[in-house]
Amino acid sequence: MVTGLIYWLLYVRIENGTSATIKIMPMLEDADAFWMYWMCQAFGWSAMLWAYGTVIFGLLRSGPRPGANLLSAARLEKWHRTTSLTTIGLMFMHALFFLADQIRTNQDQWSLGRSVWTAFVDVFVPGGYATGTGRVAVLVGLLAFYLAIPLGLAFYLRHRTGSRVWLALHRFAIVVYVLSVWHTLLYSTQGWYDGPFRTMLWALQIPIAVLLLVRLMAPARPSERLGPGGRRYRDAALPTSARVVARIAAAATVLGIVAVIVTGVDGGRSPADAPLAPWPDKSVIWAGLALFTLIVIATVIRVRRRTAVATRPGTPDRSTGRKSRPADEGEQQEQRGTSG
Repeated sequence: MVTGLIYWLLYVRIENGTSATIKIMPMLEDADAFWMYWMCQAFGWSAMLWAYGTVIFGLLRSGPRPGANLLSAARLEKWHRTTSLTTIGLMFMHALFFLADQIRTNQDQWSLGRSVWTAFVDVFVPGGYATGTGRVAVLVGLLAFYLAIPLGLAFYLRHRTGSRVWLALHRFAIVVYVLSVWHTLLYSTQGWYDGPFRTMLWALQIPIAVLLLVRLMAPARPSERLGPGGRRYRDAALPTSARVVARIAAAATVLGIVAVIVTGVDGGRSPADAPLAPWPDKSVIWAGLALFTLIVIATVIRVRRRTAVATRPGTPDRSTGRKSRPADEGEQQEQRGTSG
């Protein structure tokens, strides 16, 4: 329904001549002929709306929450899981309609077989799209989609991986949202140029950044806290230094977004400007992905090792001197399937 409403809004703006996309690509003004492209845009914006919601629910669930019954932990958890699955589905449909539109365009010059293969490489192979801003933007969007699958669906494999490994993996899901916003700011023709709409996109990230900072400063789980309440747990997914760095980075992000809005330097373009070269180079993105992968692997190894030690009967707790039990309070909560 949300996607349908967005498609209708895009269609109306095309018909009345107010579409920002048509100003950039006037060849798309026949909305009926290029309906697959506009469906691609509709699914993309719908995916961003659902992603925004699922991140909000996840941060509220895993951080300090208001006492209102409307925002109970169980309700937030249910909303978070439902919206996260919906987001992944919408991301796939966004890519699928992009594929269909690429096939239609390719058939103007190539056979059906070559058109399908070329479109598949452009749309689903990271780094395959080779022209214009899409060289970076499509790569970023694909990384968001492919990372969303293991990081978002790890919950359903928790009985195989263990609850603590799942929770550690799920902590990195915020990266999917960051990549999705980056993809949108780079490639969305609706927010291509400087103006109120692009500024609004930046402003909408402030609640996310603030909630992330609050969630890091006051996490719901004692094992993630930096104060005395968290030191009795020996199985934190990340070392204290990494958690301190994460808090500093979140605070810097809030200030950075505010600075972008105040100064107006938001990466937008002017109709009079010459086309900009894609930035950063794809090699920088690949290097970042490699570093991110190493961090995730190191975190999983750390969690598995500490879980094995913590669950070994008779292992003394270094902070209390008491011998460990099969499952402490935090672990029992995690095994019940909490998320965030």
